[in-house]
Amino acid sequence: MRTDWTRGEIAALFERPLLDLLWQAQQVHRRHHAPNEVQLSTLLSIKTGGCPEDCGYCSQSAHAKTGLKAEKLMDVDAVLASAAEAKAAGSGRFCMGAAWREPKDRDMDALCEMVAGVKAMGLETCMTLGMLTQGQADRLAAAGLDYYNHNLDTSPEHYGAIITTRTWQERLDTLEAVRASGMAVCCGGIVGMGETREDRVGFLHALATLPAHPESVPINALVPVKGTVLGDMLAGTPLAKIDDIEFVRTVAVARITMPRSMVRLSAGRESMSESTQALCFLAGANSIFTGDKLLTTPNAGDNADAALFAKLGLVAMTSEEPARVAAE
Repeated sequence: MRTDWTRGEIAALFERPLLDLLWQAQQVHRRHHAPNEVQLSTLLSIKTGGCPEDCGYCSQSAHAKTGLKAEKLMDVDAVLASAAEAKAAGSGRFCMGAAWREPKDRDMDALCEMVAGVKAMGLETCMTLGMLTQGQADRLAAAGLDYYNHNLDTSPEHYGAIITTRTWQERLDTLEAVRASGMAVCCGGIVGMGETREDRVGFLHALATLPAHPESVPINALVPVKGTVLGDMLAGTPLAKIDDIEFVRTVAVARITMPRSMVRLSAGRESMSESTQALCFLAGANSIFTGDKLLTTPNAGDNADAALFAKLGLVAMTSEEPARVAAE
C-alpha cells in the first residue's frame, strides 16, 4: 500500500466531482473489503473525567467547565459485564477508554486483566489510555490487546490550536511504541473543529504517510459540548457543524488513500441523517460504534442502527478479523 501520498494528490481527490470521488472510493473499497458488511464496535469509558490534557474538544478535560466529575478506574468485573452485554448485542470489538494523559504503572495489572477477560469472550480488544511507554505497550500486547487507539486529531498545522499539553511528536512516539509491540494501530481524528479543507488534507496526509497505514481509522465529526473550548467557541457559528458533503468527501479520501484500513464513523453520527450515513458507507466507511453513548457524548443507539442497516441492506461483520477480498 502506498505511503508516499503527496498533499497535492490528496487535495486533488477532495476537488473531484462528488459522484466521481464516490465511484473511485467504492471501487477501492470492494477490492479490499467485503461489500455491505460493517463492523460493530462498542466503546466503554473505563475511567471518566479529570484528564490533565487541555484538548479543546473534550468534555473529560480537567480544563473544561462541563460539570463532569472525575471517577476512578472501573472494577474489572464491571468492565467484563459490559463487554458481555456488547457481545450479546452483536458487537465484534470492545473498546475501552480512560481519561488519562498516560496510564500509571499501578493500573497496568487491572488493565491487562480487562484485556484478557474481554479477549476470552471472543471479542476484538481495543484500548485508548493516552500516551504509552514501550514497556506498557508490550504488557498490553502480551495480555492480548489487539488494537491501541491514539488519534492524531487534526493536521500538524492546526494541532496547536486544539491542544497544547501534548506535542505532535509525542503522539507519533506512542504510535511507534504500539507498532513495535506488535499491536494494530487505531488512529484517526476529528473534523469540524474550525479547520480548513487544507487542514483536512494535511490530517489525511499525516495518516496515509505513516510507516504503515493504521489498521483502523476513526473519522469523528465534532460534537460541540458546552463548557469545552471548542464547544463554546463554535456555538452558534456556521462552523458549529461540518457540512455533510464535506464530511462524506473526507471519508472517501480516507478510503482511497488507506485502502485496507477499517474506516469508522465515530462521534457525531447521531446528528447525521440516514442519507448522509448511507453516503458515508458508499464512500467506504465500514465500521461504526453502537450503543447510546460514546464515552460521554450521545450516539445513535442500537435500535436506530438496526433499522438503518435493514433499510440499506447492510449486515454486521461476524468474524473477528474483517473480511478481505483479493488485493490489487
